[in-house]
Amino acid sequence: MAIDHENSTHPAEEGKYEADVKVSPVDGEHVVVHDAVFGDITEDGPNYRAVGSFGAWVLITKSDIGLGVLTLPVVFGTVGIVPGVLLIVAIMTMMSYCAAIIGPFKMRHPEVYAIQDAAFIFGGKFAKEVFFVMYQIDLVLTVSGSCVSVATALNAITTHGACTAIFIAVTSVVGFVLCCLRTLSHVAFLGWVGLVSILAAVFTVAIACGVQGRPAAAPHVGPWTKEIKLFGSPSFGDGMTAVSSIVFACGATGTFFNIVSEMREPRKYVRSMVAALSFLGVVYIIIGSVVYLYCGQYVASPALGSAGPLMKKVCYGIAIPGMLVTLAIYGHLGGKQIFVRILQGSHHLSHSTPKHWITWFSAQAAVAVVGYLLASAIPNFGPITSLIGALSKPSTCIIPFTFMWWHDNWRFVTPEQRREPRRVLMAVINIICLATGLFLTVAGTYGAVQAILAASSKAGPWSCADNSNSVPKE
Repeated sequence: MAIDHENSTHPAEEGKYEADVKVSPVDGEHVVVHDAVFGDITEDGPNYRAVGSFGAWVLITKSDIGLGVLTLPVVFGTVGIVPGVLLIVAIMTMMSYCAAIIGPFKMRHPEVYAIQDAAFIFGGKFAKEVFFVMYQIDLVLTVSGSCVSVATALNAITTHGACTAIFIAVTSVVGFVLCCLRTLSHVAFLGWVGLVSILAAVFTVAIACGVQGRPAAAPHVGPWTKEIKLFGSPSFGDGMTAVSSIVFACGATGTFFNIVSEMREPRKYVRSMVAALSFLGVVYIIIGSVVYLYCGQYVASPALGSAGPLMKKVCYGIAIPGMLVTLAIYGHLGGKQIFVRILQGSHHLSHSTPKHWITWFSAQAAVAVVGYLLASAIPNFGPITSLIGALSKPSTCIIPFTFMWWHDNWRFVTPEQRREPRRVLMAVINIICLATGLFLTVAGTYGAVQAILAASSKAGPWSCADNSNSVPKE
């Protein structure tokens, strides 16, 4: 269904968004749901409007929690535990504010499927293309990061039983198969499995670190000293790398548009989002603090390796399903971005025609191949998560939402309304968010590139070297 460009440039009254339910004139019973994004949804094709409130909660939660939580204890070791907690709270608050803008904006502009459609509304065709590229980069980089994380897990479980490049290739193939589920309602079922897997793994490593006498990286015999930094003193590059890691851990906001677009009742999105992000904030602080307090400077990256060789294998084994589900969610959305853009407005988008299937599998294959190439080029967990957090997350999780607020709440209001205290306060908040997003992009990318260059000197592209630190160094 084509977007109504003329009507999309001005905000409508909140509450506009409702799917039209029509009865077939042929048999008087066949129900057709008309969606502003997917067109007519019938029994002849996939049901793109089948995600419930709990499904939305698990998709939002699993989109965030995964790779990023494993880097938080290392972040605490870099910046100190007090700044680390404050940074998590501040960044989660900002992400939650930006995520809260999505609900009202979707209700006012039902034709919006993802960030690029919102960008068209507030910035025209050029903005649409820019944010389409940035969001696609974000999704593909996260796919590549997922491939690296699974390869790291397989290296840990098998004690580097095969070339890392082989593990990445196998993961990419498995990811492609999982990504080919056509609707988020089906992916949500995987989300439950992935969420339980990741939570079980991170809490297992936290408990194991607590009951063991010393971390795996500490001296095996004799006395040892654990250093706990309340306040760290990192270099600018290291500090920005740490901040980018937190942004990565909290930076799934861009995917929430896709989730609300496939909800049965989009009005319930805000409730699901608030519950998910509140839960995640508590989990992040607990896991980051507990693991760091028990391990100190000997915390591993990723953190699942902090409890010794045996528990490392156990925790990675538990976590693999969760890592694969992260790959499935982001790969699915990356392919669907392309799929919807190609077929939107045509009969083939919502009906299982040969063109529908060819386009769907081709889009998913393209994302899988690019994700594989990037994962093979940067086969190191820490640097690639920092790069994603700096290069793409601010552009998909912070910056566009400030312009969305401006379009719906400032652009077309009267001068008298602009002087309202509450509106002025919200404008200041959005300016701060915009400035923060721009700063994180520039400064964070600098720190991430420095980390990648340092890591690449140890393990270059398509390297067979162990990226899990499971093989004893000679």
